[in-house]
Amino acid sequence: MIESISIKNIASYDDSGVQINDLKKINFIYGANGSGKTTISNFLASQKVPQYQNCEIVWQYSQQLQSLVYNKKFRENNFGKGTIEGIFTLGQATKEEIELIEQKQAELKKLKEEGIEKKKTLDKQKELKEQGENNFKEDSWAKVYKKYEHDFKEAFKGTMQKETFKIKLLTEFNSNIYSLLTFDELKEKSKIIFGKIPEAISYKKSISFDRLIQIENEEIWTKKILGKSDVDVAALIKKLNINDWVNQGRSYLQDDDICPFCQQSTITDEFKNKLEGYFDESFTASIKQINALNDEYNLLAVNIINELVQTEANEKTNKATKLNIDTFSAYVKTLLSQFITNKELLNNKIKEPSRDIKLISLKDQLQNIDQLITEANREIKKHNDIVSNYQTEKVNLINGIWRFLVEEFKEDIEIYKKKSTGLQLGIDVLEKHCNEKRQAYKCLSDKIKELTNNVTSIEPTVNKINTTLRKFGFLNFEIVPSKLVPNNYQLQREDGELAESSLSEGEITFITFLYFMQLAKGATTKEAVSEERILVVDDPISSLDSTILFVVSILLKGVIEDVKNGIGNIKQVIVLTHNVYFHKEASFINGREKVNINTNYWILRKNNKMSTIQSFGMNNPIQTSYELLWQELKNKNHNSLVTIQNTIRRIIENYFKILGKYRDDDLIHKFTTQEEQEICRSLICWINDGSHSIADDLFIELQDNSMDKYLKVFEDIFVLTDHKGHYDMMMGIDN
Repeated sequence: MIESISIKNIASYDDSGVQINDLKKINFIYGANGSGKTTISNFLASQKVPQYQNCEIVWQYSQQLQSLVYNKKFRENNFGKGTIEGIFTLGQATKEEIELIEQKQAELKKLKEEGIEKKKTLDKQKELKEQGENNFKEDSWAKVYKKYEHDFKEAFKGTMQKETFKIKLLTEFNSNIYSLLTFDELKEKSKIIFGKIPEAISYKKSISFDRLIQIENEEIWTKKILGKSDVDVAALIKKLNINDWVNQGRSYLQDDDICPFCQQSTITDEFKNKLEGYFDESFTASIKQINALNDEYNLLAVNIINELVQTEANEKTNKATKLNIDTFSAYVKTLLSQFITNKELLNNKIKEPSRDIKLISLKDQLQNIDQLITEANREIKKHNDIVSNYQTEKVNLINGIWRFLVEEFKEDIEIYKKKSTGLQLGIDVLEKHCNEKRQAYKCLSDKIKELTNNVTSIEPTVNKINTTLRKFGFLNFEIVPSKLVPNNYQLQREDGELAESSLSEGEITFITFLYFMQLAKGATTKEAVSEERILVVDDPISSLDSTILFVVSILLKGVIEDVKNGIGNIKQVIVLTHNVYFHKEASFINGREKVNINTNYWILRKNNKMSTIQSFGMNNPIQTSYELLWQELKNKNHNSLVTIQNTIRRIIENYFKILGKYRDDDLIHKFTTQEEQEICRSLICWINDGSHSIADDLFIELQDNSMDKYLKVFEDIFVLTDHKGHYDMMMGIDN
């Protein structure tokens, strides 16, 4: 049996769709044409069609039954192919055979009931187990997680939801063998390991200064670089100690004979040759050497100092620095000062090669700085060693925390596991029994199919349909065996002509419904005769006269009565209709009862092109067509303005047409304002036209939010004609 139906994203059903819950054995869904009834019946007939992928059926005890659906598609599928499939029933069975089958069916029914009871007990056990799991989950969350969340939150990562925390706690209970530490011990370790995750630090680059010191120790700095002594001008240069002065002056000599010092024509080629002879190749080589050494020294020193200055700047902003930055800065400052002094000395040497200089050795400062870098790298190594072992230490701490938590919550865990294990054992036993019942049910069902296979026949069904046709005046055609297809039948007129193509719509509707009712009691295959099923009937009364409509409702009421009493293999009926009279007849219980515990009711509506459904439970919302109009008016929130307008018009026509003493103008002129008169005119003009359209309602169409105005004018019509009592009664207003 179906418990609920969900219809979404198909035809007039949007993303929200409709949910038809709490279906009973008998279910009536009333809805106007186009409200979405056929979509529901088509889904129930073809549940696996891709277009219904967002729709869903919930079966009672997850037991799916065959759905036999009568709707337009049923008529097309069964009466549009020239022949009709025969329906097998137990018509040819002997009394003894029928009694045996009925006995087996009774056993099958009992077996099913026992299986259902086992399933109920099983579901109850599963519910108790699930409840116990939920209680344990809530307790562990409150007593463990919340208690230690602040202290051990890092250890709870990946389990910070109730279900995952519960699973983790149980897993650790079964497998955690780490040494048990105290809370204080774990807390202290957590401060270190669960702080900011340490990162590996890059080692500081050592400085290379051997070449720099080597340059400082070159002998050339203390060597007096002089010209050649055996030249005749050498004695004078030496006596006057003007070696460097003359050397510098050489650069000012031009190609002419002008002296750069006295500006007289005293420079002869002979003098130039003597100067060149004095400043020979040895002198020139020494000058080149001091220039080269000076450039190399400056380059090396500048590179070293720039690198140290950059290191100093970086480490001053590095909170995790391992460098003694204050001492380092002092050494760098001294180094820079010493380099500046040496730079000045070297410049002097270049200007005055004959001068001997003594450079300040940068070795001590550079060694001090290098020692600081070495010490920093030693500390960095210690830090990086910790980082490399961090994950191991962290894992050990987390395992230690869970070991502590398991011990803390041990008693509760043991109680839970004991109860859960007991319930699971019961569930396993019940599932075994349920499987045994299912197997026994299948075997017995197969036995019944075997019995029915030997005693089923198509003839009784055909005779029953033909008898019903003749009984209700359909004398010009009958069902006869097909000459072309075995176990199939055709509709034939008295003169032998095939009748299917010439039948009226009413005749086709009636014959298809008779066929459907026989199919509900049998099957198109012998094996399926005894299968349980649900019946879905979608508007079976189109184009039928009142007599046949009454017959159809009587036939359906017979099936409904059997379903209520648990007779036969039909377990549930769902009726969808737009006809008030048929709804009233088919849903009639008896003159003494207004409700039945096996029956529920719904009204299906379409508003703004979207279908919605309203449940009325066991209370039948359809009384008479006039009462239905008032019911629609009371449910105005489920309808559009256009629907409400036509509902109001039909109420006015039905009520005031019966009274017969009010003309149109009488009603209109009872209103004092022009707007109210126009609204009243738009409501009653339809009465005389007999039109169900709203094409001439220009005033209505211009008022998008005028619902309340129309309802007020409608009420005032009853007030101004002294029929307020009738209005209050139909609207359910207590005075």
